[in-house]
Amino acid sequence: MNADFPMLLLVDGSSYLYRAYHAMPDLRGPEGQATGAVHGMVAMLKQLRDRFPSAHAACVFDAPGKTFRDDWYPDYKAQRAPMPDDLRAQIPLIHEVVRLLGWPVLVVPGIEADDAIGTLARVGEASGHQVVISTGDKDMAQLVTPAVTLINTMSNERLDEVGVAAKFGVPPNRIIDYLTLMGDTVDNVPGVEKVGPKTAAKWIAEHGSLDAVMAAAGAIKGVAGENLRKALDWLPMGRQLVTIKTDCNLSEHLNPWPSVEGLAFGAVDRAGLLDFFARNGFKTWKRELEAQGGADSPAAASASESAVVEALPLPPLQDKRYETVTTWAQVDVWLAKLQAADLVALDTETDSLVNLEAQIVGLSFSVAPWEACYIPLRHAGLDAPEQLPLDAVLARLKPWLEDATRPKLGQNVKYDTHVFANHGIAVAGYQHDTMLQSYVLEAHKSHSLEALADRELGRKGLSYEDLCGKGAKQIPFAQVDVARASEYSCEDSEMCLGVHQRLLPRVLAEPGLRYVYEHIEMPTSALLARIERNGVFVDAARLQTQSHELGQRLLTLEQELTQLAGQPFNLGSPKQIGEILFGKLGLPIKKKTATGAPSTDEEVLTELAQDFPLPAKILEHRSLAKLKSTYTDKLPLMVNPATGRVHTHYAQAVAVTGRLASNDPNLQNIPVRTQEGRRIREAFVAPPGKLIASADYSQIELRIMAHLSEDPAMLAAFASGADIHRATAAEVFGTGLDQVSTEQRRAAKAINFGLIYGMGAYGLASQLGIEPKAAKDYIDLYFARFQGVRRYMDETRAAAKDKGYVETVFGRRLWLPEIKGGNGPRKAAAERQAINAPMQGTAADLIKLAMMAVQRALDEAGKQTLIVMQVHDELVFELPEAERDWVASQVPALMAGVAQLKVPLLAEVGFGPSWEAAH
Repeated sequence: MNADFPMLLLVDGSSYLYRAYHAMPDLRGPEGQATGAVHGMVAMLKQLRDRFPSAHAACVFDAPGKTFRDDWYPDYKAQRAPMPDDLRAQIPLIHEVVRLLGWPVLVVPGIEADDAIGTLARVGEASGHQVVISTGDKDMAQLVTPAVTLINTMSNERLDEVGVAAKFGVPPNRIIDYLTLMGDTVDNVPGVEKVGPKTAAKWIAEHGSLDAVMAAAGAIKGVAGENLRKALDWLPMGRQLVTIKTDCNLSEHLNPWPSVEGLAFGAVDRAGLLDFFARNGFKTWKRELEAQGGADSPAAASASESAVVEALPLPPLQDKRYETVTTWAQVDVWLAKLQAADLVALDTETDSLVNLEAQIVGLSFSVAPWEACYIPLRHAGLDAPEQLPLDAVLARLKPWLEDATRPKLGQNVKYDTHVFANHGIAVAGYQHDTMLQSYVLEAHKSHSLEALADRELGRKGLSYEDLCGKGAKQIPFAQVDVARASEYSCEDSEMCLGVHQRLLPRVLAEPGLRYVYEHIEMPTSALLARIERNGVFVDAARLQTQSHELGQRLLTLEQELTQLAGQPFNLGSPKQIGEILFGKLGLPIKKKTATGAPSTDEEVLTELAQDFPLPAKILEHRSLAKLKSTYTDKLPLMVNPATGRVHTHYAQAVAVTGRLASNDPNLQNIPVRTQEGRRIREAFVAPPGKLIASADYSQIELRIMAHLSEDPAMLAAFASGADIHRATAAEVFGTGLDQVSTEQRRAAKAINFGLIYGMGAYGLASQLGIEPKAAKDYIDLYFARFQGVRRYMDETRAAAKDKGYVETVFGRRLWLPEIKGGNGPRKAAAERQAINAPMQGTAADLIKLAMMAVQRALDEAGKQTLIVMQVHDELVFELPEAERDWVASQVPALMAGVAQLKVPLLAEVGFGPSWEAAH
């Protein structure tokens, strides 16, 4: 770029408003209006203007309505998802604030923003300007010339002619041909089927142009050639659609035309900005602007707003310093860097996703933005270079890895902890995990490194599929070309460091989030790794016996079902079941599917089962078949042959409430309300000479409700140790505790738990088998006696609508995206969740705190007792007989003492030879 020529700065506003929307949290103004995309756009434009000072510029947006491409091809962009309502509502605000900041804004009906930018770029180039286009759209690469450069402020990528050729494999003047061959799924523009970037670039390199490729179609062999020949009639239209128009008439929007003189930066409208900031709740920006007394742009905000705005800083533009380490001299240099660094991001590349089996293929480390190394250790491709020996490298790194005083960072560090443990290394010093930082900040969003890098850095690195392929043709990572593997792994560790630098300030800015991150989630991650490695013994022979018995019972049920139906039918076919139930037997239709067919889902069958035997038998068959396939057949196959145990995987960053999810196998969804389900737990056993103990909280969510609502009657009932359901019944029905009937207690219990989960009168009526009016009377009586609960529920719903989230007792933030922008049913569901989430979330926090308190005590006392499972509000232990008394006395006390609520916490423990016997 030649500094001697004037600059024209063009911003692809339509591209950036989407990226700002997805990068920012769900910010809201005083009236509940969404403002996150506005925040992101202001921050990006300020930084861009500071970085590329120019006298002339334009921020170009798409106009609503059709363009000429829709006339050419009616299906153009037909598959594109509609713009989110929250983003659509922010577009007028974005246009307004961009103008107030002095930027010329261009919105031209009938053409796309790309076409306006392409036209302005050519006009600027012709008038002697150096043109900088700020965009993340690959289609713009066709505009690059010696005078036109692309800059992606989100990823810090700059593309000139050389850069385009290096990135896409074709020069800028062949990008249109390249895009035509590939097509564009986002815009619904077909290309040549199964032709991707590599094939498109290869064909153009071999033949010179799209026209030449089309002329040679008859000689191109294989499936690709066949697909090319099928597409020949379409490709001219495809080329038209992907070609950016550079000769639009913008005379109605710019005067004089053709010229860029109408794009001079204007003065900042200080009064207008102050009013805008006030209307949209940008309090800190407003104060900053008032203090500046007319400065030409809002300064970066401070406190909580600064944490948001600084989530989109522009990293310093510099070349990536990625190094592939293949000599001991390089190892020594990098080990010195690791020892000197304040924080190191590290990542493992392995041969398996199964954490107890994965072996290291290579390691990467990053100590600064854009600086990282990769140590290949077990690559075995044909062109693999000579590599350092795995065991020797790990031995050299082991003292640093096991040094708790050397701070470390990772993405999903629990997995890497397992990987290193598989090689005999107990990594210490993991202080941060970007996955957990994201989870604590915004649990409802994706927490993969790919999503975080895109959201926080605007960067898209190589994907695993880019390296290894997909499906049956996927190759092991060890066979990936080392240069490509190095780029991929260095990106992972280096982008992890960059994401951390954006997320951590936002976590630390909020005391509640900081507590959840530092005192709950990070230490829980380390403990879960221990629990997963502990595993639990499973009696495979007992499960196989149960599986056989279930198989026999299923055969008997199928005979009974055939007799009841009067004919055999496919139990896996909703259509056949519907024909039997509603056609042949004439049972009442309860609801229909989206296609208009009578529904045979579980809710319908459960309702019908109250009066008819066939649906009851179908439900029984479904339940037993699921038990057999999910547990009695599968669990014996999941026993680790090296340990003789089953090792579940606890997903920590999945449930928005903070609860853990158990996978492979799922130990949290074993149905324990049926005898057959409880028998599954009989197979989880202690080895000889040991016991299983089960400890759980008593009525934990009701106790949390009492704490949060501060209802006097509930507080008093728990304080006295009374049966809470009997005490509730006494209050609701106005009778003494000793006079409460079994039916009254059952109704009170249903109300207690139902209200927590948002149950209304119809749900209660169904559960109790009473009329809806009687159920409504029960609920009215309840709220008349427990007015604190009613007040809490009303206040919580109102606060959730205002803030978009609710919080646990410990400060965990539980986001409810639908409570503001959802439709009727989704909004109602979010309101119900607003009541339940603080209780579920607080219960999740408590069991994590309890788990850690118990493990600390076990370690300090030198006990051999192991935590082998965590299931909702329950901890399961394996212990020597000699430690039974210690566990019986200490574990309930430790669990009850992790928090001081307004009601006492109560934990109970049972013992037995199996998990079921311990209950």
